[in-house]
Amino acid sequence: MGLFSKLKKSLAKTREALAEKVEGLVYGRMTVDEALYEELEEILIQADVGVETSLELVQRVRDEMKARKLGDPTQLKPILKAELHRIFGEQEHTVLNLEGTKPAVIVVVGVNGTGKTTTIGKLAYMLRQDGKKVLLAAADTFRAAAIEQLEIWAQRAGVPVIKHGEGASPAAVVYDAIQAARTRSYDVLIVDTAGRLHTKVNLMEELKKVFRVVGRELPGAPQEVLLVLDATTGHNAVSQAKMFGEAVGVTGIVLTKLDGTAKGGIVVAIRNTQQIPLKLVGTGEKIDDLSYFHAGEFVDGLLG
Repeated sequence: MGLFSKLKKSLAKTREALAEKVEGLVYGRMTVDEALYEELEEILIQADVGVETSLELVQRVRDEMKARKLGDPTQLKPILKAELHRIFGEQEHTVLNLEGTKPAVIVVVGVNGTGKTTTIGKLAYMLRQDGKKVLLAAADTFRAAAIEQLEIWAQRAGVPVIKHGEGASPAAVVYDAIQAARTRSYDVLIVDTAGRLHTKVNLMEELKKVFRVVGRELPGAPQEVLLVLDATTGHNAVSQAKMFGEAVGVTGIVLTKLDGTAKGGIVVAIRNTQQIPLKLVGTGEKIDDLSYFHAGEFVDGLLG
């Protein structure tokens, strides 16, 4: 199944909540009035586009319809689609930055339960398929099952893991992983970190130590700091993006479980309010169900 087919399939529930309701809103209607815009706002909010972004989108659609003197309600949908494209701007098709050091370093952050470990396994597999030699660092040493879970996904992806025991220093794990990656000429090192909230000060301090070790050993790294967010949590994902963005300088978002929610509009809310690029999307449970984000295909999949 191709990228667009996977993305379109994963957006099925959101499309039902958004595209079909938008079509139901405009078709059969004779006039464009304020009630139409109010109902559009409600549809967008229900799809978890967020209140702020929904109001902004509807106002832009209203202004464009008025400026072009469009009185046919069916002309609303293509204008909404154009406004969604505008939110993503030049971010049409993303790639990961793996330039500058060898190994390139990807640090993966996010709270527990978002699918972080699963994402790391899928990402390792994806990069291997691209011909990269990949190593994992098990720097989530605070949770009992974290190392074992990472090892299971590493086996599925066909990549090795550098690990210490539970409770070990995450920074020490990362130091050893960098030395191993250098010695064995790995292209990419992916670092798992403890699922942490911004309120857990000691965990955030440990994370800062990890970044200091990476920066000292490989000036210019990490190339990517990927925040894993669970699409099913809806607007809570926006709060997490804000927290982690301020704390660790997130370079990109991985949105998981998009196939299990009708709240795919959260992608729009995150992009519009946080300006952090969405780089990868989880489109299912299999190891190859991780895709680079493509804004055009996302909007097409969202609105049909």
